[in-house]
Amino acid sequence: MIDLLVAGGGPAGLAAAIHAARVGMEAVVVEPRATPVDKACGEGIMPSGVAALRSLGVEVSGHDLRGIRYLAGARRAEATFHGSPGLGVRRTELHAALYQRAVELGVRIVPGKVGEIRQAHDRVSAAGLTARWLIAADGLHSPLRRELGLDRPGGAYPRRYGMRRHYRIAPWTDFVEVHWSRHGEAYVTPVGDNLVGVAVLSRDRCSYDEHLTAFPALAALLGGRGANSVRGAGPLRQRARSQRAGRALLVGDAAGYVDALTGEGIALAMATAAAAVRCLAAVRPQAYPAQWARLTRRHRLLTEGLLRAARYPATARLIVPAAHRAPAAFRAAVHALQ
Repeated sequence: MIDLLVAGGGPAGLAAAIHAARVGMEAVVVEPRATPVDKACGEGIMPSGVAALRSLGVEVSGHDLRGIRYLAGARRAEATFHGSPGLGVRRTELHAALYQRAVELGVRIVPGKVGEIRQAHDRVSAAGLTARWLIAADGLHSPLRRELGLDRPGGAYPRRYGMRRHYRIAPWTDFVEVHWSRHGEAYVTPVGDNLVGVAVLSRDRCSYDEHLTAFPALAALLGGRGANSVRGAGPLRQRARSQRAGRALLVGDAAGYVDALTGEGIALAMATAAAAVRCLAAVRPQAYPAQWARLTRRHRLLTEGLLRAARYPATARLIVPAAHRAPAAFRAAVHALQ
């Protein structure tokens, strides 16, 4: 019987397996896709996420990020990060680096997919394997969240969707730029010397190019230099009744997700993976939901507040002017998230 079975070999799952290996646990990751895995992702990592990666012995190349800038027409507001910079990095580069580190530490990664989960008082069985514990890190629309009875209806919230494309153009800034319109946002993240990622988030269902028409200055700057096809994801909001069911814990997006608006996905994946493994190593799985709530509280509160303001065009257009007029408050919000 192995110590830990990890369902899902994305960043959260691989981080959990690395943490487990570092404390002497035998970990096996089950993942159906070949490495590296790409997905719709803003690709900006907050400074805390960069520090968490380095603490695992994971170094990735990318583009340093100095802070966050909001733009709407001629109005802007910006805040630099305290201390170390963030990092813009291709999702494939991040995944490959985490995969390599896991393999170096002796984590076994097997092709497959976890379906039915059977639990006893001292073990979990799934995908033909038996383990003391299971971590479900199978993403935003986690089948295992449903399998474990932890899925919770999304409620009466507007559904938001994200799409991302890369452009062959030299970055014009070392900030993550968030361009605001009445119906959504465009996130520009430098990820290389001659590459930027542009993700659009909106409740409106239309094509990526149609979304870009809401940001004419940005569209003109990008000028048809698209480097790859569009990837999409959504609806973004996902909720869980709890982050634990018996000997199984949810980490990363599978544990619940509000929105990509504040760009903390990778940082939170690293933090929740570390917390989950600490609880299992201490044989205290019951402590994990409270730790998850504490680690994600600021993100959830700030993201919910921005989403409420962005829900209606009349208030969405006030977000950047308000941040422009209150730079200290904007800086405090950015520093709280970093």
